[in-house]
Amino acid sequence: MQWTVHGERQIYSNPWVNLWLTDVQQPDGHRFEHHVVRMRHLAVAAVVDTPAESRGDRGKRVLMMWRHRFITDTWGWELPMGLIEAGESPEQTAVREVEEETGWRVEGMKALVYAQPANGITDSEHHVFRADGATYTGPPTEVNESDRIEWIPLSAIRGMVDRREIVSSGSLVGLLYLLLDEAGGGPS
Repeated sequence: MQWTVHGERQIYSNPWVNLWLTDVQQPDGHRFEHHVVRMRHLAVAAVVDTPAESRGDRGKRVLMMWRHRFITDTWGWELPMGLIEAGESPEQTAVREVEEETGWRVEGMKALVYAQPANGITDSEHHVFRADGATYTGPPTEVNESDRIEWIPLSAIRGMVDRREIVSSGSLVGLLYLLLDEAGGGPS
């Protein structure tokens, strides 16, 4: 059942988030104002490598950052990610964010998965990409992003999710899809 939008008005705005009141009507006729959070969209990067000393898929790792999120006052592992700038494609953002946040450079990305993490309240879009391999260029230029940067074995991801060491929506969606991809769960 589709809701009808009769109009909307902005009640708060800044460069990162905008709050709107939307005049909606449900299929049963009930009409009210619903809060809508409009946000800039996000690009996320799952950078995968296979160390020379390992064999096959069992040794694959993903580049992650250990960081604190002040809003929830929690620590967790996250994939590199950032807001898409004006004039920048989601793929360009993902490439840029990897190098700025981790000091590793990727040559290109392929689309992995697209998600709308909370589409009942926000229009936020997450564009998740995969890169295979990276070259270390030096310390990250974004010095306020994380406490440490590590290559995490893909075999450890499920346990980290279960222990709530990975809770960020962009990271969860990307990592779980990456695990499906690696398990041979590609498109049918």
